[in-house]
Amino acid sequence: MPSADASTDAVPGPGTDTRPTSGPGAAPDRSADSEDTLDLRLPDEFTARFAEEPRPPHWPQASGQPAAPFSPPGRAGGDLLDQVGDWGPTVTSAGVLHLVPVRVERDLPLLTRWMNDPAVAAFWNLAGPETVTEKHLRGQLDGDGRSVPCLGVLDGTPTSYWEIYRADLDLLARHYPARPHDTGLHLLVGPVADRGRGVGSLLLRAVADLVLDRRPACARVVAEPDLLNIPSVSAFLNAGFRFSAEVDLPDKRAALMVRDRALRAVL
Repeated sequence: MPSADASTDAVPGPGTDTRPTSGPGAAPDRSADSEDTLDLRLPDEFTARFAEEPRPPHWPQASGQPAAPFSPPGRAGGDLLDQVGDWGPTVTSAGVLHLVPVRVERDLPLLTRWMNDPAVAAFWNLAGPETVTEKHLRGQLDGDGRSVPCLGVLDGTPTSYWEIYRADLDLLARHYPARPHDTGLHLLVGPVADRGRGVGSLLLRAVADLVLDRRPACARVVAEPDLLNIPSVSAFLNAGFRFSAEVDLPDKRAALMVRDRALRAVL
């Protein structure tokens, strides 16, 4: 998966880092912590591709009606991320937010437009025709469920793109002392008018809290913004994350940001 940052509060550039960028075979980086990095392997049943496309959810309403449940085929009511699409709404000072799992045929034009915004393209590296964004999305949708791409729908309007992923099952885990059920966030805020005024930090805090509420086995939410992206690091700090360590990823030196369940009431 190519390296990219996300767009949140940055002016003029984006403000939140995105996808994991570690590569196969990279040596573990234990600079973040004295604990050993977990090198986890999924059971065989998790690595089989889905046999069919999941039923698409309906768009949620601004009234706070939850999105339709999202349960990948063959999961028997559960998946690696505890059914993200069934997490329901969360209320923020900017409105009611739903995470709606991406449907390519519905969402591709919008996401392609966002990926071609110069401020986003500088970090996500997905500028170009729709086929570029589609390939990136299908890499997750046709995978084993360890990463779920979602639209952030705020009061009925899509305003952000998210990737909710199992950091402990990702190649990122080779570069920091991962713990079971660590959950990672990648975010970009699409509309330019929503950047640079605190929306990114607000959404990051809301979704991190949603992860901790809906995933009881998860003790930490993590992210890896580029150290040079000061607005991104600031957005995470304002959202209750703490700076844990610097980690060397294949294409950047990143700030490992962590939101701890144990500290969520004080940060």
